[in-house]
Amino acid sequence: MRLVHISDLHLGFRQYHRLTQTGINQREADVANAFRNAIDRIIALEPDVVLFAGDIFHTVRPMNPAIIHAFNQLARLTRAVPHAIVVMVAGNHDRPRATETGCILRLFTVLGVHVVDAEPRRLTFPERDLAILAVPDSIGDYPALLPEAGVRHNVLVLHGEVQGMLPVAAMRADRAAMEIPLDAIGAPRWSYVALGHYHVHRQIAPNAYYSGSVDYTSTNPWGELVEERQAGLPGKGFIEYDLDRGIHTFHALDASRRLIDLPAVPARGLTAPELDAAIRETIDRCAEGIDEKIVRLVVRDVPRHVARELDQKALREYRRRALHFHLDARRPEMMRLSANGAPGRRPTLRETVESYIAKRSLAPGVDRDALIQLGTYYLQEADAAATVAAAGAPSPLGG
Repeated sequence: MRLVHISDLHLGFRQYHRLTQTGINQREADVANAFRNAIDRIIALEPDVVLFAGDIFHTVRPMNPAIIHAFNQLARLTRAVPHAIVVMVAGNHDRPRATETGCILRLFTVLGVHVVDAEPRRLTFPERDLAILAVPDSIGDYPALLPEAGVRHNVLVLHGEVQGMLPVAAMRADRAAMEIPLDAIGAPRWSYVALGHYHVHRQIAPNAYYSGSVDYTSTNPWGELVEERQAGLPGKGFIEYDLDRGIHTFHALDASRRLIDLPAVPARGLTAPELDAAIRETIDRCAEGIDEKIVRLVVRDVPRHVARELDQKALREYRRRALHFHLDARRPEMMRLSANGAPGRRPTLRETVESYIAKRSLAPGVDRDALIQLGTYYLQEADAAATVAAAGAPSPLGG
């Protein structure tokens, strides 16, 4: 028996201000195209089970084009592979905050999709000797994660964070309501564990995986690129898993839109014209070009007065050519003199935040370390926005 595990579609995701010829946000169209390609691949595989592990939409109330696209693609899947069991759980982006508000995912039940959005539910399929425990993202204590007795294949599909498995940057950027220890999942008890929420494909046990997202829809796509390179991943995709043989296959999807993180430019000691030339040379060396791509160029150690004097006409041209061009101008680390006159390092942003929060009394139950990490993250984002604004570029916080 073969299953497909796919997650974090984030349909309806919008970014930047470019529109298609039909008036749709270009990044929204890119994400929709990634999902269409994924459905094409899944249909070709003809699996017995398809698991959607949450965050089908980017917002609780998606716009009509995203809803229609999702419905049409799921209809294609259920028509083309009628024998497949399709199960979908709600993620933190799908789940309404008010209990009386209905979840949009229930719309797909008319297609035969088993939607689990409010509380955990066990689905049993005796004719397949299969039981699936579906756990949506939810506030409060996590349920007991126990397989069904006397069933050959027990599968757990869950949207949430597994403690200690995700990088700090990923956790603080977009928190799931549910956080579960790895030992509570009990991977050896299950035939397979399908996880959603984290956007980079990752194995957490021999039979337990995050499938990752189908496109770059998080607040930190550049961090995802680094993680994927470190893990030797070709990019985004979904998982095929053979329950009988225990064989895992990652199916990479062609990127709808290339992200290019150009080599960083050191600017210490450079004048504005010299830095202009260095930026131009770096862009010219990009083998695939920047046209219609999402591009970031980090410039290190650039004082504000130099950033203000950069060639704005050239920067506007780069932004015109790329779908999005982000000049990430970073100021130099400042030095200070200590009280005895010896040179000393200025305290880092984290050190300053940590020192301040360490002196404050916190409400019961507040994690001091988590608060420090979150405070540091937002201050770094604000500092980056101020520096970029000085260079005449759009703020990275503005999307």
